[in-house]
Amino acid sequence: MNAHLQPTGSAYFISQETAAAENHTLSILVDNEPGVLARVIGLFSGRGYNIESLTVSETEHQAHLSRITIVTRGTPHVLEQIKAQLERIVPVHRVVDLTVRARELGQERPIEREVALVKVVGTGETRAETLRLADAFHAKVVDATVEHFILEITGKSSNIDQFVAIMKPLGLIEVCRTGIAAMNRGPQGM
Repeated sequence: MNAHLQPTGSAYFISQETAAAENHTLSILVDNEPGVLARVIGLFSGRGYNIESLTVSETEHQAHLSRITIVTRGTPHVLEQIKAQLERIVPVHRVVDLTVRARELGQERPIEREVALVKVVGTGETRAETLRLADAFHAKVVDATVEHFILEITGKSSNIDQFVAIMKPLGLIEVCRTGIAAMNRGPQGM
C-alpha cells in the first residue's frame, strides 16, 4: 500500500498531509485596537505559516472595526487549522475564506485588486516608451519630472507583476505595492 493513501471502507483517499497546497484569501473582521494585528500575525509566524500578502484598514469607523485581508498558502487541512485558530483570538469577529466562498458561488476566485506605485527613470525614447506602456496597462502618471515618472497601477497582482517586468529594462528603480484587497461577488456581505 502507498504510504500516501489511507483506506476508508473499500476505497482509498489522499491523506490531508499530501493534499496539494494552494493560495487562499482570508478576510478577517477584527476590533480596531492596538495589538490585534500583532496577535493575528503572531499566529501565522508562531506556527510557520507564510503570508503572501497582507492588507489592513478600518472599514467601519463608528463600530471601530478593521478588515484584515491575508493571502496564505497551505493544504485544505492547514487552512482549516488557520481559520479555527484565528476564530479563537478574542478581538476577531469573523473569519471568511473568500476562496472557498467564491467556489461555493460558482466563481473561480474572489475579486482581488492591488495598487502599486512604480518609479521609472529615463529620457528620450525610453521615456516615450514608458508612457506608451503605462497607457496600455491603464497606469496613471501621479508624479513626473524631466528625469522620472511615478506611475500608479491598479489591478490583479499578475497584471502588476507583468507591468513591473516590462518596466525593468526601461529604468525601473522602485516599486511599492499595497497588497491584495479582496471581496466576493454578489449581494452578500462578509
